[in-house]
Amino acid sequence: MPKLKITIYKTPTCPYCELAEHFFRSKDLSFQAFDVTKNPTKGQEVIAKSNQTSMPVIIINKNGQEKIFAGFNQAEIEDFLNK
Repeated sequence: MPKLKITIYKTPTCPYCELAEHFFRSKDLSFQAFDVTKNPTKGQEVIAKSNQTSMPVIIINKNGQEKIFAGFNQAEIEDFLNK
């Protein structure tokens, strides 16, 4: 079983953020979500890490390999999870 750490940076009005959360729940995968409008420190953290200002930004660490996804692209995420 791979070791996964999933972090979603989101805003409350972002429909793709909601889709991302729903996707991970449907796969029974736990994740940590940060609303960058309520937590500016996390907002600055994700911008520094990803150079992205639009949400969601999804960071998945799988067995020590980290991948940053700008936006919600289900096919890319599934591909990374299935490798």
